[in-house]
Amino acid sequence: MAWDEWEQLKADAAERQSTGMRLNQLDPGGGGSAALPAQTGDLKVDHGDLAKIGSQAHELYDDLWNKARVAIPSSDKAAGDLSGQGFALGGGLKHVSNRWDEQLKSLMDACAHISNHMQVTKKVHAGDEHYIQRQVSSIEALDAGFDERVGEAGKKNPAYEPKK
Repeated sequence: MAWDEWEQLKADAAERQSTGMRLNQLDPGGGGSAALPAQTGDLKVDHGDLAKIGSQAHELYDDLWNKARVAIPSSDKAAGDLSGQGFALGGGLKHVSNRWDEQLKSLMDACAHISNHMQVTKKVHAGDEHYIQRQVSSIEALDAGFDERVGEAGKKNPAYEPKK
């Protein structure tokens, strides 16, 4: 959002004498097709989904290593033979072989990056889940301590009432 747009929104709000701000809502008359968060649900990442993506990237990396790079040595040999015999085609074939090797390495690096990132993401999410569980369980323990009341449930604790 640009600064001018923000200033205009603030001025519009002041004109309406609005004291609050509406979040996560669309203007009823303004149109738009964005769904509200309550309609779309929470973001959910399943470890199985991450594992499948990482596995596919690793499998592609292996296939590229085993199958796509086999043409490079024979192409380089042919380019050398052609150049040695005085054919200009040898230099062109060597150029194609070099470009193929560069592009293949770039693609393999991308596959390795995706695979590694999915493994790290799984570990990070697992760590986040454990942290959240620990925090929530400590809140539950604290909350349970408040349930150990002195006196009847629903009534004020007599220890905090002023003495008469």
